[in-house]
Amino acid sequence: MADDGGPRPDRTLRSYAAKLAILVLVFFAVPLIVYSEFRKAEDEQRALLLQSLETQGKLIARSLVPLLETFDERSLDTITAALSRLAVNRISIKLLLRPKDAESTDGFYYIAATPIVSKEYLDEERRELIASGVFEKVPETCEIGRAVSLRYQNPERQKEIITSVTPVQTDVGCWVVITSSRAESLVAAPLEQAYWKRPEVLLAGLIYMGMALLVLWLFADAWLNLRRFTSLARALRSGTAAGQSFARMNRVPELAGVATEFDELVTDLRESARAIQNAAEENAHALKTPIAIIAQALDPLKQGVPLGETELRRSIDLIDGAVERLDALVNVARRMDEVLAKAMQRPSERIALSELIARILDGYAEIVEARGLTLRRQIAGGLAVRGDDEMIETILENLLDNAIDFSPRGSSIDVALTVGRPGAAVLMVGDEGPGVPPAKLSKIFERYVSERQSAADDGAQERHYGLGLWIVRRNAIAMGGWVTIENREPHGLQVTVTLGHGA
Repeated sequence: MADDGGPRPDRTLRSYAAKLAILVLVFFAVPLIVYSEFRKAEDEQRALLLQSLETQGKLIARSLVPLLETFDERSLDTITAALSRLAVNRISIKLLLRPKDAESTDGFYYIAATPIVSKEYLDEERRELIASGVFEKVPETCEIGRAVSLRYQNPERQKEIITSVTPVQTDVGCWVVITSSRAESLVAAPLEQAYWKRPEVLLAGLIYMGMALLVLWLFADAWLNLRRFTSLARALRSGTAAGQSFARMNRVPELAGVATEFDELVTDLRESARAIQNAAEENAHALKTPIAIIAQALDPLKQGVPLGETELRRSIDLIDGAVERLDALVNVARRMDEVLAKAMQRPSERIALSELIARILDGYAEIVEARGLTLRRQIAGGLAVRGDDEMIETILENLLDNAIDFSPRGSSIDVALTVGRPGAAVLMVGDEGPGVPPAKLSKIFERYVSERQSAADDGAQERHYGLGLWIVRRNAIAMGGWVTIENREPHGLQVTVTLGHGA
């Protein structure tokens, strides 16, 4: 029987709108019951905690005043022992001094600390404290002390929270007593309170449990539908989805429009890829012909120019160079269009990656040797990827061409193919050239960006139109991978391409 277009029970049950309406009701109920109580309790607890920490810091500082007023080198051990006795509940105490003749308000120096650590630890921690801005709480008057709740990272790379900063003024200068605790210990204290025993919290827990079930129901339904979309997208990519469409596989009414748009998008992408490919070939052919005619017409002009006509010969040479550059740019433009076209139709043939990489490197052996370079390879055997062999060849050839052009004679080029994280193969190409300024690394994959001076010859730089690494990244992304770049130590550049692999 034909569908009359009216609402059906299964469509209503699967509707996101119905589930969202129920979810909205739950979200209204939960804040009314829980939010005010939790917020009030949290604010009270935080206020009490800060007040307690402030009082604790003042008491510690006050107990140290007699020792600080009579401070000399002989009393250092006594002060250290006193700090150890005062460090209860796993708190850390730091005692610093700003001498009277200090030139800046943050010119504090460590005198003692507990727990006892090395001098190097104290020096690094002092720098961290200065960077955190804690000494800005202590003005030149050395009179203000308070809890600050300021986070910083200690030399052990652990988070600490400064709980109080208490200054003490003596004849020697301005002392500062800093108390701090590890972040986890400070945060855990309020969480140990038995909030869950309160009736209102139990009620809120039941409501949240019901909300969680609704959310799981909502997202599980969406997840299953999206998994079907994913399977179809994978089949479309591999060319095994004959006669299938997103609209036919959709089970969620609210996603019907999305499924239809996906189907239309796939159709448009295929047509656009074909159009770009055809346009690239037609444009290249159309431009090659007049370029070739101009190049041929220049030959008799070169031969007919008298030796004394330097200006005319220079003009002809400029035209000849411009024609060669124009021809190269046409080739580059065609390659760009081909890369874009292939990126729109992600290839997924199984490629024996280890064998392909080894074969390409064998082809470069003579070129590398002629340039006075050494090619060091480390190729893991048996690796395979799904992609396009021409795109992979383009990736490696661009990386090798760059490495060869920018490597000084006598240096080495490293090529490695290894297994990365599960499901990935990693190709690395590194050279010992000049590298790239760190500030420019983030832009090196953009089109028409070339930041290194070629080590090959004066004209080699003109062959680099800033498209090689752009093409590398586009090809890698088109096959589901990604590219990273970094400078090597002590010099050189390393490009790492990660591709998904599978047998």
